[in-house]
Amino acid sequence: QVHVVESGGGLVQPGGSLRLSCAASGSIFSIVAMGWYRQAPGKQRELVARLFNGDGPTDYADAVKGRFTISRDNGKNVVYLQMNSLKPEDTAVYYCEIDTPRIRYWGQGAQVTVSS
Repeated sequence: QVHVVESGGGLVQPGGSLRLSCAASGSIFSIVAMGWYRQAPGKQRELVARLFNGDGPTDYADAVKGRFTISRDNGKNVVYLQMNSLKPEDTAVYYCEIDTPRIRYWGQGAQVTVSS
C-alpha cells in the first residue's frame, strides 16, 4: 500500500515563505515525476511545479516562476516545495502527486493561507 503525506502548510503573511514536504512510502515502482498541484476555492486543481525523474525537465506554472522552487531528496521518495514571496492569490490546498506509468498517487493536501 502506498502512502503520500504532505506537511508544512499553514498561515503566512504576504511576502513570507513556507516550505512544503511530501513523503511517499510503500511499493512505488518506476516514478516518472513528482509534483505539486493546488486548488483554490471555486477553482480547478492546477499544476504548480513538477520534477521529472533522472535528468528530466522541471516545470513551473507561470504564476510561481521565480518564487517557488521544487526539489527532491536524492535516493528517497521525498519532494519539497519552497515558496517565497507568497501572495494572497497563492492561498489554496496544495497536493503532492507521484506519477508512475500505471497510476498517479495523491496526498491528502496541505492548506496554505496567505493573509495579513
